[in-house]
Amino acid sequence: IHESILENILLFKSEIENKYLNNNIYLKNSYNSLLITYEENINPKSKISELKNIYIKIGSTQKKDFNKWEIPVCYDIELGHDLNYLEKSLSIKKEEIVSLHSSKDYRVYNIGFLPGFLYLGGLDKKIHHPRKEKPVLNVPKGAVGIGGSQTGIYPNNSPGGWYIIGNSPINLFNINKTSPCFIKPGDKVKFSPISLKEHELIKIQVESNIYKPVKTQIND
Repeated sequence: IHESILENILLFKSEIENKYLNNNIYLKNSYNSLLITYEENINPKSKISELKNIYIKIGSTQKKDFNKWEIPVCYDIELGHDLNYLEKSLSIKKEEIVSLHSSKDYRVYNIGFLPGFLYLGGLDKKIHHPRKEKPVLNVPKGAVGIGGSQTGIYPNNSPGGWYIIGNSPINLFNINKTSPCFIKPGDKVKFSPISLKEHELIKIQVESNIYKPVKTQIND
C-alpha cells in the first residue's frame, strides 16, 4: 500500500479511459494492479503491446485532480461498539484513539467488498489492530472501523470483521444516482467528530436530501 503506486495506477487508468472513450471496456483498480475487461473478442498480444505504450507515456502526464471529503463521524460509545475493547487491547485511552483517528487525512485506495465500501490508507500505527477472528453478522450502515493498517466505512448493513469505533450518518452509496459512490479512488477523506445529537440531525438532513458533503479539490 503506497500512494505513489496508487497514483501511477490511476494515471494509467485515466489514459486508457481517454484513449478508449467510445469502446466497451471495464476498468477496476486495486492497491497495486488494474483489471481491464473487454466486452468483445480481442487479440491479447496486440492489446498488451498497445497498453505497454500507453503506460510508458504516463510519466510525463500531469497529476490528476482529486477531492478531499470531510466525513462527519460520531465516536460516542453508543455507536463505537468496540472502543472499550480497543482501549484495553491497544493500551490507549478511547479519547486518544478518537483523536488519532480523526487527525489524519486518509487516501482512498480501493472501493469494495461492498459497493461503496472505502478502503482507506494512512491509519496511525498506534491504532493498527488485526481484524476480528470471527466476523459479526450485522455491522450497521455507516459504521467506521479499523482493520489491520486500514480504516473504512460500511455503506450498508452487512457482516464484517473490523473493529467499530464510530458511525457516519451520510450515504456513501446510492444506486439511484448517476454516480452511486461520490467518493473515488485517489480521493482523500478527513473524519470530523460530531456528537450524537449532531449525528441525528445530519441523518435527518440526509433523509431529506438536503445534506451536502464538504469537499475541497487537491492536487498532490
